[in-house]
Amino acid sequence: MSDDARTLKPVDVVVVGGGWAGSIMAKEMTEAGRTVVMLERGPDRSTAGEGAYPASIDELEGNFRYKLFQDLSKNTVTIRNNANQTALPYRRMAAFLPGEGVGGAGLHWSGVHFRMPPDDLRLRSRVIEKYGAKFIPEGMNLQDYGVTYEELEPFFDKAEKVFGTSGEAYKVNGQVVGQGNVFSPSRSDHFPLPPLKDVYTAHLFRKAAAEVGFHPYSLPAANASQQYTNPYGVQMGPCNFCGYCSGYACYMYSKASPNVNILPVLRRHPLFELRANCHVLKVERDSTGTRATGVTYTDAEGKVVTQPAEMVILTAFQFHNVRLMLLSGIGKPYDPVKNEGVVGRNFVYQNVTTSVVWLDPKVETNQYIGAGGGGVAFDDFNSENFDHGPLGFVGGSPVWVNQAGVKAIAGAHSGGPPGTPRWGSAWKAGMIDTYRHSLRIDAHGANMAYRDVYLDLDPTWKDAYGQPLLRMTFDWKDNDIRMNRYVVDRIGDVAKAMGARNVHLTRREFGKPFDTRQYQTTHLGGGAVMGTDPQTSALNRYMQSWDVHNVFVIGANAFPQGTGYNPTGMVAALAYWAAHHIRTTYLAHPGPLAG
Repeated sequence: MSDDARTLKPVDVVVVGGGWAGSIMAKEMTEAGRTVVMLERGPDRSTAGEGAYPASIDELEGNFRYKLFQDLSKNTVTIRNNANQTALPYRRMAAFLPGEGVGGAGLHWSGVHFRMPPDDLRLRSRVIEKYGAKFIPEGMNLQDYGVTYEELEPFFDKAEKVFGTSGEAYKVNGQVVGQGNVFSPSRSDHFPLPPLKDVYTAHLFRKAAAEVGFHPYSLPAANASQQYTNPYGVQMGPCNFCGYCSGYACYMYSKASPNVNILPVLRRHPLFELRANCHVLKVERDSTGTRATGVTYTDAEGKVVTQPAEMVILTAFQFHNVRLMLLSGIGKPYDPVKNEGVVGRNFVYQNVTTSVVWLDPKVETNQYIGAGGGGVAFDDFNSENFDHGPLGFVGGSPVWVNQAGVKAIAGAHSGGPPGTPRWGSAWKAGMIDTYRHSLRIDAHGANMAYRDVYLDLDPTWKDAYGQPLLRMTFDWKDNDIRMNRYVVDRIGDVAKAMGARNVHLTRREFGKPFDTRQYQTTHLGGGAVMGTDPQTSALNRYMQSWDVHNVFVIGANAFPQGTGYNPTGMVAALAYWAAHHIRTTYLAHPGPLAG
């Protein structure tokens, strides 16, 4: 324990982070009869507070002053493109937007809720089976998860029922039952709710994609298409397509969040305690270093406190989990020169570009309407759904129209079609043209893991608590650039079928480095990955530290490489998967989980 810390009464479980993963794990552990303390470094938040109408739909506060997001003046990351550069702090929200406060990023997310494709879970094995080991580029750290879709399916199903996910299945128990994604694996049950209605741009995209020969389907969305009561007894209202999902708390109680779907029940449980404004500094370990004894944190008054516990579960945002492991000495830090060590290894981002299509001026696209998870996609070029052999790259990308609602300030920033002046009356006319008659199509691609892309502790920069910042070494690689360019060209085919009068296809460019100044996505992954080999993974297949058996780490940090899908559905399933094995095996026989 830290010498100057006040030590509290021991509890059974400490959960670090109050987002989706933390709320799931805390709920599961209290159901198992364990006392649980949840530590969240940000303020306490609720939908009744942050989602109160009309203040909740303030675009300036939500998307420009970042009300629900991390305070970068206290803690951030440093970023560089390669190991020859000096990393500098990420001081302004731009490329990615981590959340802060109770609910975490789960309060301000959009709501797209996927299951991980089976091939992505065993991607290294699948690529070797289809193309041979030499197909994997030099320096690409391709790995399997160590868990199969069949093992995770019950937990995907459970998460969807808790979230109140809207969607349409293709196969249930092996039988074709609907017009869902033809590439998706069979499910044990239907979605809890029918899919959201198509907005007009999604309708046009669906029609054009089918005409080209692709296989469009409704995006699975954790935005309720109807009134819903989840298995915990909490209620959701139907989405009204207000357009204020991403960056906002849902005033309609229609978007799934920890604050709507789990915490109302969890807060009332006598074995649960939530402590907000508590920043965890490290996981404490015993003299052997192989067992955690609790955590040390600074409380809301700035005092240092040690909370003893029998189990520590890290459920913070991806890179915060990695940083806490490094600060706590849990797992061997990754060395990219030797390609040894596991904590910081296989850091990945998501390879997203957005193209814009302008339609006939008679077509009003009504972009102010939207739902964060709603839309239409096709998966013809995602995962292993197509032949990569002649193309020479690993990975893929779904393509979709996900109209979440373009608001006034963002609309004014959109500009006009290619060739529009950047000022004057022509710029104004172009801006109006874009707002009224265009739509956006995303290539939401995977990003593979590489030997020289990683996370470690910065040797220079420190946070407000005197601890080293996490350093991110990241850049786009040729494999992922080629994949993106191939898929974006398919967007051009769809745009042509839509009768586009103008198209701006946004492709990754060779030689253009990762740019932190423009928003891309908040889907970061890896750094403390799961697997079956302790030489290449920080966690076993149950999300348990190989080195400290009573530490479990739940989050997108566990992804060995990127995926074409949003990470939340996989994170939730992994949380329920880990909780199941903790409850059925670990609690009775604490120690390393095997098999």
